[in-house]
Amino acid sequence: MQNNLKTGLTLGKFAPFHKGHQLMIEMAIHEMDEVIVLIYDDPIINIPLAVRAGWIRKIYPRITVLEGDNSPNDTGYTSEIMKIQEDYVLEILNGKQVSHFYSSEPYGQHMSIALNAIDRQVNLSRNKIPISATKIREDSFKHKKFIHPVVYKDLITKVVLLGAPSTGKSTLAEKLAKHFKTQWMPEYGREYWEEHQVDNRLTLDDLLVIAETHIQKEDAFVLASNQYLFSDTNAITTYLFSLDYHGKALKKLEDLAKKAETRHDVIFVCDTDIPYDDTWDRSGDVKRKEFQQRILDDLKLRNLNYHILQGSIEERVLKVEQTLKNYNKY
Repeated sequence: MQNNLKTGLTLGKFAPFHKGHQLMIEMAIHEMDEVIVLIYDDPIINIPLAVRAGWIRKIYPRITVLEGDNSPNDTGYTSEIMKIQEDYVLEILNGKQVSHFYSSEPYGQHMSIALNAIDRQVNLSRNKIPISATKIREDSFKHKKFIHPVVYKDLITKVVLLGAPSTGKSTLAEKLAKHFKTQWMPEYGREYWEEHQVDNRLTLDDLLVIAETHIQKEDAFVLASNQYLFSDTNAITTYLFSLDYHGKALKKLEDLAKKAETRHDVIFVCDTDIPYDDTWDRSGDVKRKEFQQRILDDLKLRNLNYHILQGSIEERVLKVEQTLKNYNKY
């Protein structure tokens, strides 16, 4: 190690990563020439190691992030446990020397000695940032002020409702948002269509604008959501409308539809078993059933899992509730 090079190391599970962790890392960035963050794996924690590492890399792209596979899970301050932890960190570093070890835990003392580094403890009393990852896991919405937007959006389970026109998507999305005390994203395409349609049709460019704007609005709703965000349709539906109107779609819209395959965590398809609402802006019940089949065929072609919702609004809410109760995002 060069005499004038200061290298700081910190470690943790960061499950999830919060402002207390940020305080420590940002202090290291301010004081050090180089910063290394070692992230521990843990089979008990649901959030994958790669996801946690991705958060820190995105927020702090200039630091080094090491993913600690098969890290020791024992905690405590017996000589045996401390030796296991020290040996693991030294093995991961593989000869890389550090000058400072950053932590907000008492283990900073023994780990610094093992690393021959300065013990740099930050906010040990938690008085500056009064939060813990345990509290955030219990209720992320309650403690969202302590969570970076990059992290928070990944803690939200994104649910999309698909289906042909007049299958109850909007009504259900609004009902679900009230039921779960969260947000819902209305179908932007309907709003846009009412303002820009000509002879009940939209142009290829119009449909791309709809998909892009819907995504932008949805991203904003994610940060205001509580555990779940319910969205009425997605870019796949807009893409299918383009095929239906014009027999083709712009390449950019096709790409957005492809990205939509992984944008939402849970997909529900509202069935056509409810009465058709024959308003002036719709094409009839026969068209509804044809478009519904096109949606189902497209989902199968994309190899996407989905749940069919049937029955009354109350029955559909119950089915969603049961499905989400058994769903773990990670």
